[in-house]
Amino acid sequence: MDATSVNVESRTSSQDKRWTIMAALLGTNTAFMLFHGIEQERDPKFIRELALAIIAATIPFQGIYFLIYTFLLEHKGELSEERLSKLRMASAICQIVSYMSLLGLAMMWYNISPYVGVAFLLSTALAIILIRSVMSPVVIDEA
Repeated sequence: MDATSVNVESRTSSQDKRWTIMAALLGTNTAFMLFHGIEQERDPKFIRELALAIIAATIPFQGIYFLIYTFLLEHKGELSEERLSKLRMASAICQIVSYMSLLGLAMMWYNISPYVGVAFLLSTALAIILIRSVMSPVVIDEA
């Protein structure tokens, strides 16, 4: 394989770990849409319909994230700082919107059991806060 080609499997940066998380979200959301969409046709429920709508609204942002990620890899070192900044901002927005799909998943769990749904929603919120705080840039004051 050419050294300049895009090979996601061999990369280990934090950006690549985010890519893996987004891929898992996309797979989970697609599976939920498929199976719960079939169930919704058979036995319609408002909360399931709302949860499916939330999940469906986040899927395009997951796709855009993958497009931005691949574009950045393919054009590494060729882009201006202004364009890089805009692409990184768009990528961050896509990630945040994609994480909102977890709200739809929590609603699905709540539909099954209120306790499981609330527990999933709370643990998801704490996990997102934790990972976002750990992944944020660290500024060291050298005063």
